[in-house]
Amino acid sequence: MMLHLPAPKPAAGQRRWSPLACLIVAVSIAGCRHEGAAPPAETLPVVAVRVQTVQPQQHLAVEEVVGTVRARLRATVEAKVSGRVEQLLVKQGQSVSAGELLAQLDAREMQARLDSARAVREQAEAELKRARSLLDNAALSRAEFDAVQARQRVAEAMVKEMETMLGYARVTAPFAAVVTRKLADVGDLAAPGKALLELEDPSALRLEADVPEALIGRVRLGDKLAAHVATSSAALEGVVSEIAPAADPASRTFLVKLDLPTTTALRSGQFARVAVPVGEISSLRVAASAVVQRGQMELVFVETNRIAQLRLVKTGKRVSGEVELVSGVEAGERVVTEGAAQLRDGQPVEIRP
Repeated sequence: MMLHLPAPKPAAGQRRWSPLACLIVAVSIAGCRHEGAAPPAETLPVVAVRVQTVQPQQHLAVEEVVGTVRARLRATVEAKVSGRVEQLLVKQGQSVSAGELLAQLDAREMQARLDSARAVREQAEAELKRARSLLDNAALSRAEFDAVQARQRVAEAMVKEMETMLGYARVTAPFAAVVTRKLADVGDLAAPGKALLELEDPSALRLEADVPEALIGRVRLGDKLAAHVATSSAALEGVVSEIAPAADPASRTFLVKLDLPTTTALRSGQFARVAVPVGEISSLRVAASAVVQRGQMELVFVETNRIAQLRLVKTGKRVSGEVELVSGVEAGERVVTEGAAQLRDGQPVEIRP
């Protein structure tokens, strides 16, 4: 015995579709899908392309370590004596030569002391002259003459000391450099240990990088390592000049310094990366032009029997105009390297030499 249940009634406000309306909607959707479909391979034009056979290649595997470009020669300029800054003759970014005057301190007190020391020296020289005359006439003992001569020498030393102190009021550049920071201004009190300016020599730069302890064993003095700076498209070659003998206990890294070639594209303080070799590995590489970027996807076209087949790939590192293919392509397959951007899946191709 079969039970016939009544069809459920539509809810209040719900519209009921007739069979004819449903058929019209289905035909419309099918028509839209047909219009957006790709044309068959027979109707696609033949595109002339160049291909490259993918083969495993042995290359040096590296680990990149971040670092900072710094000047090999830099200094913090301070005053050797205390005094108010009377003149500050340079500004930030200015180039200075060795020995050039950077700042002048108020030296009136030291000048007064120098004048006093010179007066004492003149008196001591006069006493020494009279004592020498008395000694020649046997009117003065040798011990008394030696005491007068010692006072003259002390007075002479005091003059030289004050002349040196007065010279310290003139702050000069220790080497040819560029003023990178200005830490004082006219009227400030200068004192030993208080920085006035910071200087760097931009003609000689180096890369300072903190190398992890797992990689420090692969770095030796004199090694030539590849370095890359964002502002320079060309790879630089740095020579390892210094390796810290002890690790930083907080980061467990060793400070490594590499001398960089002279180039106008580098500036102190720039972010850089240095490649530390870790061993030989085998990988599949193709020309970077073979990889097509479409949205978030990376793809290549593989030529099979004069037909371009689309493959989604995963790429690795890019080195010297080549890109590593981690997955999506097998060794021995022919990948399109020129004309890939204009291809569609299943399009016929003509191989150019």
